[in-house]
Amino acid sequence: MNIKKIEEVVRLMEKHNLTEITVEEEGIKIHLRKGHAGHIEKSVEMALPVMPPAGGVPTPVTEKEKNMVEIKAPMVGTFYRSPAPDAKSFVDIGKRINEGDVLCIIEAMKLMNEIKSEIKGKIVDILIGNGDPVEFGQVLFLVEPS
Repeated sequence: MNIKKIEEVVRLMEKHNLTEITVEEEGIKIHLRKGHAGHIEKSVEMALPVMPPAGGVPTPVTEKEKNMVEIKAPMVGTFYRSPAPDAKSFVDIGKRINEGDVLCIIEAMKLMNEIKSEIKGKIVDILIGNGDPVEFGQVLFLVEPS
């Protein structure tokens, strides 16, 4: 699902005066809900694990990394580790996570998209800095599943 598709869903939502909508496409589910004063809140869930594109060149991995699950960016945007600049991070290295836990936010076109875990495990590495731009499919976290 790309940004244009998300924009289209937002326009449809506004055109038909909807307060809530869920769309699922290509393993990505987006849920939009109008909050207070017309502010649109949303969450994005992505199917895990995301496999590399066909024909991609695999990089050598250590024995420990073989058991890791990569959580990848489901969209292009700006990566944020916390809900606000002065707030505590959603997750840190070593934190245990459960399915449905918010891991980060990716801002795309002024929309704050919560990225939620679809696995239970422990955060082993965070590969993106707070405020850094991310590309679709870029690895954000390494998780040791449990």
